[in-house]
Amino acid sequence: MSVSSALQRLANYRFNNSRASLDVFKHGQSLLKSGVTPKNDESWEFLEQLALAAIDLDKLDVADVCLQKLGAKFPGSPRVEVLTGIRMEASEPITTVLEYYNDLLIADPTNAAAWKRRISVLRRARSLDKATEELIQYLDTFYTDPEGWLELADIYVSNLLNPQNPFTFVQFAETAYSSGDLPLALKMFLVAIEMMERDLESPETTPPTGLAFRAWWGIKLCARHLLGGASGVTSSPSNTPVPKHLKSVDALATERVLGAYKGKELEERRRLVERWLSSSK
Repeated sequence: MSVSSALQRLANYRFNNSRASLDVFKHGQSLLKSGVTPKNDESWEFLEQLALAAIDLDKLDVADVCLQKLGAKFPGSPRVEVLTGIRMEASEPITTVLEYYNDLLIADPTNAAAWKRRISVLRRARSLDKATEELIQYLDTFYTDPEGWLELADIYVSNLLNPQNPFTFVQFAETAYSSGDLPLALKMFLVAIEMMERDLESPETTPPTGLAFRAWWGIKLCARHLLGGASGVTSSPSNTPVPKHLKSVDALATERVLGAYKGKELEERRRLVERWLSSSK
């Protein structure tokens, strides 16, 4: 492959945000040895790309060369510092890596990349409680990060999910809702309700309370938005389908939510909820 073709190939991988580590390393190392690299800012993106590929393939000597060049050009760069941390993850003890990321966060608490790397290391070390705690703190600060919300949902479903505990399903559903995956959120809310109400003799006449009431509200909110059909609402990163009988689900959720407001002392609250439900149609 010609030099120009190799450079274009690597640029395409960067444009498409594709790691393709083996191919990137193969062509990138050849370019690095030949001294032919992209010009201007692209040269530094190329070095970062090659460093990541080298780390993926445990070619740490090549990664170190890239980091040396990047560090000389951008001393104190948060981006290079995080890349250095990723390099450390390949060879240093977990405690050393965590201390490194902790130092970066002390110096700059807004360093989102360092925070996410620290969470990733904690998760790989199976410190799930700590990883979850830090991810929640991260999302309190960077609440518009969809990848962070999806990772929290993944933690709940793959590591913390207790099939006998509806509370975990509600947590998972609420996390999916926050990340914008409404079909998945609706599915998990419904699973939680099925677990909580399957042993009731007449669930339709038993007012929902506590966690069940919270789940029915979640179902109502999901159905409301899905039926509204706003752009992107029905899409699901997890490829969860929207229920075929969504209108029936919505009607049942309305009935169950209002069923919690029985009794004279709750009449005013019921009227307020009814008014809100009517305005959401």
